[in-house]
Amino acid sequence: MNIIEREISYQITNTYSAANVLNFKTKNVWFVCHGMGYLSRYFLKYFSDLNPEENYLIAPQAQSKYYIPPAFKHVGASWLTKENTKAETENVMRNFDAIFENEQLPEHINLIVVGYSQGVSVAMRYVASRKIKCSQLVLMSGGIPKELEPQDFDFLNTKVTMIYGKDDEYLDDERIKKESRRIRDLFGDQVDIIPFEGPHMVNTDLIQSLL
Repeated sequence: MNIIEREISYQITNTYSAANVLNFKTKNVWFVCHGMGYLSRYFLKYFSDLNPEENYLIAPQAQSKYYIPPAFKHVGASWLTKENTKAETENVMRNFDAIFENEQLPEHINLIVVGYSQGVSVAMRYVASRKIKCSQLVLMSGGIPKELEPQDFDFLNTKVTMIYGKDDEYLDDERIKKESRRIRDLFGDQVDIIPFEGPHMVNTDLIQSLL
């Protein structure tokens, strides 16, 4: 059988979640990219302890949704897979573009970009691709995309924080050493690496300490 795979383009509609109110009291805007298996509205709950008057939260939603095993009752989502990654990445970038266009964020506000787990890859790719001059880039328990090079971040002079749990079931010692070398190669002295006691999780205490 001769199978031909063709590519098409079409417009889709997606959601994203926001919390608190963006106004003259707002000091920080958090753009937070969830990990695999999350929905954006639930992921925002990890940031609920932040002062609501000073912090406006935006969580993009991964487009590829699925039922989570074993019960197949709850819904999660995934950003990317190894299948057709380049095209799918561009879809995610355009998703993020549409969010920023819709939000019309003031230029003077501190923009904090956060990626957790699988969200690290899309957060980093977006900052690099669109030259996002964020105030902070926070990378939690995720892998750095292989294609990114130091020159991709030449424009960025900001604080970069890498956070991971010492008991993370997805990170052995060799992987931690590899990712630590990679992030220092990309950002040099801008990087602060913070390990914590715990598994693969969002550490809400460390979120507070970022401000």
